[in-house]
Amino acid sequence: MPEEKAAAAIGQVTDPYRNFNFKLEIRGLIEGHFTGCSGLGARIQPIRYREGGTSQVVRAIPGPVDYAEVTLSYGVTRSNDLWDWFSKGVTGRVERRNVSIILLEPNGVDEALRWNLIDAWPSEWSGAPLDALGREIAVEQVKLVFDSVGRA
Repeated sequence: MPEEKAAAAIGQVTDPYRNFNFKLEIRGLIEGHFTGCSGLGARIQPIRYREGGTSQVVRAIPGPVDYAEVTLSYGVTRSNDLWDWFSKGVTGRVERRNVSIILLEPNGVDEALRWNLIDAWPSEWSGAPLDALGREIAVEQVKLVFDSVGRA
């Protein structure tokens, strides 16, 4: 049966997901009005070496894994949840939390897939630019670092 299902999928057009249909779950935070999420990524650093002898080939083996910082953008509200989480780190009391970035189906409700950031904590905060002649929403940013990422 699985072979039949795979065969039926061949030739079907599948539209990619939209980048605006997302939400975040952060343990212990009610704040959920994020306008942007960027920087999600990982890299396995190659360790390069050359074998002895006459070989001129430079080979590579997997080295340490680096995870990019994720930047969350959100409209400024009266909620201090993200600021308080960041402030704990400033005073030396880093609080690690699991964060899920959830991509939604086109209906905007059902979950399509998620990335789980394990043991994340805010490493940087940027205040909203203010402009007396502006008309935009005041948007702050928080950068998260984390120990590992999984996709479900």
